Amino acid sequence: MNVLVPLIVTLPLLGAALALVLGKRRRPQILVSVVSLTAVAVISAVLLVQVDSVGPAVVHVGDWQAPWGIVLVVDRLSAIMLIVSALMLLGVLLFAVGQGLLDGNAEAPVSIFHPTYLVLSAGLFNAFIAGDLFNMYVGFEMLLSASYVLLTLGGTGARIRVGITYIVVSLMSSLLFLSAIALIYGATGTVTLALVAERLPNLPGDVQLILGLLLLLAFSVKAAVFPLSFWLPDSYPTAPAPVTAVFAGLLTKVGVYAILRTQTLLFPDHQFSVPLMVVAGLTMLVGILGALAQADIKRLLSFTLVSHIGYMLFGIAIGTPLAIAATIFYVVHHITVQTTLFLCAGLIERVGGTTSLSRLGGLLKASPFVAILFFLGALNLGGIPPFSGFLGKVALFQAGAREGDPLIWVLIAAGAATSLLTLYALTRTWNMAFWRPKKDVRNYDSATLAALQEDPEDEGIVLKKTVSPLMVGTTTTMLLLTLSLTVFAGPIFDLSIRAAANITDPSTYIDAVFPNGTP
Repeated sequence: MNVLVPLIVTLPLLGAALALVLGKRRRPQILVSVVSLTAVAVISAVLLVQVDSVGPAVVHVGDWQAPWGIVLVVDRLSAIMLIVSALMLLGVLLFAVGQGLLDGNAEAPVSIFHPTYLVLSAGLFNAFIAGDLFNMYVGFEMLLSASYVLLTLGGTGARIRVGITYIVVSLMSSLLFLSAIALIYGATGTVTLALVAERLPNLPGDVQLILGLLLLLAFSVKAAVFPLSFWLPDSYPTAPAPVTAVFAGLLTKVGVYAILRTQTLLFPDHQFSVPLMVVAGLTMLVGILGALAQADIKRLLSFTLVSHIGYMLFGIAIGTPLAIAATIFYVVHHITVQTTLFLCAGLIERVGGTTSLSRLGGLLKASPFVAILFFLGALNLGGIPPFSGFLGKVALFQAGAREGDPLIWVLIAAGAATSLLTLYALTRTWNMAFWRPKKDVRNYDSATLAALQEDPEDEGIVLKKTVSPLMVGTTTTMLLLTLSLTVFAGPIFDLSIRAAANITDPSTYIDAVFPNGTP
């Protein structure tokens, strides 16, 4: 089964090349993209079953053994991230196809969109299975290069402006990451994660601290951790709905995955626990306070995205197997629910002509099914029982309560407050956009609405568009997937516990890469 591992990256890259050759032939390009991502989803499922039963799948590319060659590693954590990402990418692709069939690909020229989308997918997958830091960097650069193109599709002034900010921030993050890789290579003589994990404890404490901080800074920018999250709320909402959905669901989680992988493998003594807890609490509270101040649905969801990164950092900071398991479960939950909510925002924009709460109303009557989709997604993100959002938060809080540290109790209180404020913000959004009658919108006078901040790029134009059955069907399927995390929470959390047991024991990873001992 190890032969399947390289296909995770090569299939999307080959698909991208073929899609580029096909040029403006829309239907063949769609077929290539759908087949490529479907194949990756199937392979990821097969690999998940394999690694869960027999252990990590390791491939030394070109039969060059590490540390001289590139090593690809799929353990339980990697396999979970692969299958969830593949399903999300496939779902968003189908939504984009449905939108493109209606709009004639005016926003996303088909000759550009499909190759770029597949390159972004390959970069994501490569980052998840990279067994060395430089290959992880390559994966990051692949997905970031593709994201630059996707973010500026359509070439509007607003997209170009936020694209420049996004590029500058991403390049600074990449520079930090590359600097960390160079210093780690200079200190340990390798960038292979398994060897770095073995050699790093032999370095002086101050050197370990500097290397760890550099990695954390680089990954924190990519994960949109406060105060390095300033770029996200302005960048994501300007892109087309499918692009925003995949960015919100997956791009920040690559940073979270990198933090989770390096903190458990390279720094298992939890020396960064206290700083991570402080940053986690600030990320939760500042993010949700920003969401409360927004009058635009996409910007509101972008701020909630930032705030909920704090929950994941909280679990990583605790560092126990139970906390790591809860973090993995919460990452899966948040990828699915955040992607679904941004697709719902795309439907709202087409049905209502805008995502500004000051101009939306009567959508419950105009589109009751979209109202139900958004309502269920909002309850899940807000942490209402028995949804997976509630289960993930409770698992994190229980893992923290077992440690009994005063700072952890402060974080638990901040997490509970963030959950309630998230629910309030989303409920207010649903009431104003769906429940409020359309006739009340024109002369609606509200102190709350007057205090909210509109999207600075909003031109005040209301332009309603039709919604295709494929767009609604895809969003519905994605919502059902989020609900399945509740129905099958027990088996999924058991899998998360087994994944956490792997990554909290660095020897498991090292022995998988070097079964005959390290060189």
